[in-house]
Amino acid sequence: MHNQGHTMVCVTQQKTCERLIQRGVELRSKYGGELFVVHVAQEGYNILGNSHEGEALDYLFDISKAVDAEMTVLRSSHVEKTIMEYCLKSEVTRLVMGESQETLPENKMTLRLSKKLKGNIEVIVIPT
Repeated sequence: MHNQGHTMVCVTQQKTCERLIQRGVELRSKYGGELFVVHVAQEGYNILGNSHEGEALDYLFDISKAVDAEMTVLRSSHVEKTIMEYCLKSEVTRLVMGESQETLPENKMTLRLSKKLKGNIEVIVIPT
């Protein structure tokens, strides 16, 4: 199977993101390439100060390792820009994200990213 680019899964500090990683595994099986699991933490936010979120990230690290995916935590005050830059740098062609909790379409990061990535990267939104 020839490489069709890589798959990236964006996770938050919730154990439920395991299902996003599983979707990423399915896509990697289907298209090949590598699987990257990425969490972008807001600049200045103390992850370790919140034991519940720290525990969730540890859990997601373990899941990522178990499915042979590399998990990275990035810090940024510009989450969307950071996600886009990571996609381009890592030759990602599929981006898996959880459904946004925002109700207004213009506030949905998934929609804004889809527009900015202009179809070069398929954004796969998994409903909650």
